[in-house]
Amino acid sequence: MKTLPWLNPTRANALLAALQQRILVIDGAMGTMIQSYKLDEEGYRGERFAQGYDGRHQHLHDHHHHVCDLKGNNDLLLLTQPDVIRAVHTQYLEAGADLLETNTFNATSVSQADYHLEHIVYELNREGARIARECCDAIEAKTPDKPRFVIGVLGPTSRTASISPDVNDPGFRNTSFDELRGTYREAVRGLLDGGADIVMVETIFDTLNAKAALFAIDEEFEARGLRVPVMISGTITDRSGRTLSGQTAEAFFYSMRHSRPLAIGLNCALGAKDLRPHVETLSNLADCYVSTHPNAGLPNAFAEYDETPEEMAATIREFAEAGFLNLVGGCCGTSPAHIKAIAEAVAGLAPRVPVVYPVQSAA
Repeated sequence: MKTLPWLNPTRANALLAALQQRILVIDGAMGTMIQSYKLDEEGYRGERFAQGYDGRHQHLHDHHHHVCDLKGNNDLLLLTQPDVIRAVHTQYLEAGADLLETNTFNATSVSQADYHLEHIVYELNREGARIARECCDAIEAKTPDKPRFVIGVLGPTSRTASISPDVNDPGFRNTSFDELRGTYREAVRGLLDGGADIVMVETIFDTLNAKAALFAIDEEFEARGLRVPVMISGTITDRSGRTLSGQTAEAFFYSMRHSRPLAIGLNCALGAKDLRPHVETLSNLADCYVSTHPNAGLPNAFAEYDETPEEMAATIREFAEAGFLNLVGGCCGTSPAHIKAIAEAVAGLAPRVPVVYPVQSAA
């Protein structure tokens, strides 16, 4: 199979060099930080969406009742409150993050349909990558010996291609491979145009959704004749040790390996302590790099996260000392304080060496 050249060879090679030298640090939760700004409906809407719909595309709404609340649509803040997103990104970079995740977790038409904003998917992804790139460039100018990288995030969407949402109709699906492939392709195009260094399929609970995303990524790479590194991060949904679509960490790895990712890992749902055996499984199997960005412990009765930066960093240090890690960060409930503690905990520890499988000779 022909390998396409890098879209940005300088940045791709700098990333590969950094991964060989040390454990790289990914940023923490965006949603947790946005909540601290206590934005109301007006704050989410901004000027362009002041009427509850896109004022620049009023023709889309003239004959339909598409006015709706936009509070909670965190991706929309890329257009209505970009300074908030810049501030969060900058705090994570100053805390020691090497990689920023774009604020595009729900920037797909499937997820934006909840707000009747499917038409801004490309714009959200482009702006998400552009703003993150801008923040990375600003801090890199102060520390040119430490490159910073933008991870363009493709979230799982709010639908699953493998499981029926109707317990009375197990054959029913509320999305399809082709629908997901189409919206992911649009998102990837925006992320690359905005300057993403990496594309990450994140918080995968359904492997079929992820395969649609990977297919779309390959389509876009082929269309451009260029590529960027790809990361894959699944989520173990509970203490059963399986994804929502039923796979163990081992099965998840083998079903994703064909895409030859830069890194494979796990994030969300569980805290670091509960993720440990599953990250260890990936570490023992993966012929690529391994990443993890866990929650700050398990959610409590108020859906909040209690694990302190010191507690989380101590657990992550154990991962690193055991040789499990190449990239590490935080998911739900984490803050710049968590990322600072994690960065300090893994500093100077050797990165994991990927597994080398014997080359199969042709019969």
